[in-house]
Amino acid sequence: MERKKKNRLTLRTKNSLKGLVFVLPFILGAALFFIYPIIFSIRISFASEIKIIGMKLSGFTLDQFKRAILIDREFLPTFGTTVKNTLTTFPLTVILSLIIAVLLNKDIKGRGLFRVIFFIPFLLGSGEIMKQLLNQGVDRSVLNVMDGKIIPYNILLYIGTDVADVVQGILGKLVSVLWRSGVQILLFLAGLQSISPALYEAAKIDGATEWEIFWKVTIPMISPMMLLNLVYTVVDSFTSSENTLLQYIRTYGFANAEFSYAAALAWIYFAFILLLVGIIFGVMKGYMHTSEVEEVRKRERKHRVFTIEKKPRRTFE
Repeated sequence: MERKKKNRLTLRTKNSLKGLVFVLPFILGAALFFIYPIIFSIRISFASEIKIIGMKLSGFTLDQFKRAILIDREFLPTFGTTVKNTLTTFPLTVILSLIIAVLLNKDIKGRGLFRVIFFIPFLLGSGEIMKQLLNQGVDRSVLNVMDGKIIPYNILLYIGTDVADVVQGILGKLVSVLWRSGVQILLFLAGLQSISPALYEAAKIDGATEWEIFWKVTIPMISPMMLLNLVYTVVDSFTSSENTLLQYIRTYGFANAEFSYAAALAWIYFAFILLLVGIIFGVMKGYMHTSEVEEVRKRERKHRVFTIEKKPRRTFE
């Protein structure tokens, strides 16, 4: 009987094994199709000599990285512009996605239809694909909406050029953000629907307002989804097809056939994205919601440490 009890797996171990089964296809796919290209890309960025026939590499040098930072006059400005545009877009994407998800989670008529409408852009693909589809004889005014030009140009003439540029810029940014926020809205909806209604009822009984409930109940409970959306939005923004820096890297890699330099540029870019994701994890770590079991364990550990520190030491005369 004792052996049978010892062989039984704990609930935590079972859940870990289930998670491993679901993640196993991704691990195998990464091992088979991604590890070698990644290693080869790192090696080619440091190679001093490349034989295109057979792609044979030799030597080790940092000249490609020095060229990108010290010599190339276009890389750093393009890099800075890309980072600036992304850092201003991805917080707006997450905030608008959360607001729309909260509204769609309300008990309103046509809720399912609104969810489909916001998710259609993701199903149809990128904006470039939609433009190609719309170019098959569709009115050009529809394409203007895709570019953020919602207000007709004739109307904007009456408010002046400066104001028109500001209005078009804001509307264009909002349209592009909403066009890419389908996945974020879906993830936030999943997080909102996983919150127990008992928490909201208890908060209302205690006299909390809707604003207080949002910040004290909703935000802490969806913090894991918040972290997931932040990382997803950052990666999606930095790898967008409209990214000028990626186009710059492709030009060197495929048009100019400078494989080492293109690989060096790509790894500099990847290092920055990795650093930014690490900062997001570090900032969100202190705000992550954990289960009640984990909270009890943390309290027990703190209590044990406190009792050990307070326990008087024995003295021998």
